[in-house]
Amino acid sequence: MDLNDGLRDSLKAYLGWGKPRLDCFVSMLLALLNARQMNLTLLAVHIDSDTEIASRYRRMQRFFSQVLFDYNDIAHLIMNLFAFSGQDYYLTLDRTNWQWGKSNLNILTLAIVYQGAAIPVYWMVLNKRGNSNQRERIALLQRFISQFGRNHILGVLADREFIGGEWWKWLSSKEIPYLIRIKENQLMTDKHGQEMHVRSLFANLKLGKQRVLRHRREVSGEWVWLSGSKLASGELLIVANNHYTPDPIDTYRLRWEIENLFQCLKGRGFHMEATHFTKPPRIKKMMALLAIGFCWAHKVGEWKEKAVKPLKVKKHGRKEQSVFRYGLDYLTDLLTRSGREALDNLRLVILFLCPPQFMVIEDGRMRFKPFSFNKNSMG
Repeated sequence: MDLNDGLRDSLKAYLGWGKPRLDCFVSMLLALLNARQMNLTLLAVHIDSDTEIASRYRRMQRFFSQVLFDYNDIAHLIMNLFAFSGQDYYLTLDRTNWQWGKSNLNILTLAIVYQGAAIPVYWMVLNKRGNSNQRERIALLQRFISQFGRNHILGVLADREFIGGEWWKWLSSKEIPYLIRIKENQLMTDKHGQEMHVRSLFANLKLGKQRVLRHRREVSGEWVWLSGSKLASGELLIVANNHYTPDPIDTYRLRWEIENLFQCLKGRGFHMEATHFTKPPRIKKMMALLAIGFCWAHKVGEWKEKAVKPLKVKKHGRKEQSVFRYGLDYLTDLLTRSGREALDNLRLVILFLCPPQFMVIEDGRMRFKPFSFNKNSMG
């Protein structure tokens, strides 16, 4: 089986492009896994083609400048890669940013918490420095809900940047739980109308200890439950949530998975800050390529852990390397190996298509349960 053909046929039902554009996208995807840098000059060298390197480079430039992307279709593709339909999940929201020359590149990302590294579903390129505003956050969540509904959202997890009365009220109006960290000096009002800093409620906490308050307080015009933990640094971690949660601090800590995602897209994986793109539409298209490459590598890592060799857990309780990196190393090694067999290509296409929960081990062998991979299988 030819790997390029298998990937092209897999993507065709979702992306709606003709063969030349699908071939270009697949070529870039494979080159990205080889080069591990989101830089067109380097990708051009790694594309398997008889054409001149300069011609490959110009073809990629035309692709990013001319091809239209439907990001709802890409979101459906990513959701189906993991068969998230019917599952309950936490969403997490954060930004990643870097600077190229005088340009500030700033991407707001919505992702699904998943086994240590969040899966990116939607993203928005902010044509500015600094934080997102409340309207931008609402727009990103609205787009997700318009495609996948809100019934399976267990909650939205976000850091201190993502406070705001309008944003919080909108989440509550949609009956979406949130667990959002707030600043220590955030003002709150108790049921008697007394105003104070939230840190005063957790001033006597000892290092490593947590406290969940039984009564709600008013913060940014919303009545929320507050919980706090004193970190090893002495800093307070204070979380506000609009729905009662028995373990809010531990749940909030799942937010860290989006930081792991950004590390995979940057220095620990694809080095996306090596791009020379500065125009927001091209940055957004680049993110789609990176997201699909990330999903494939993560799924291959999950398969390798199940079927080949589990990752060792070190004394500090963490695995020796991330599942993403485990899969990426395997993909890069196999793609750069001469004499790759048709069976290897077939395995890679199946691992791209098959949701991880449909990979099962029976009698010491990996088997794949029947699954549907089409645009309408999200229900």
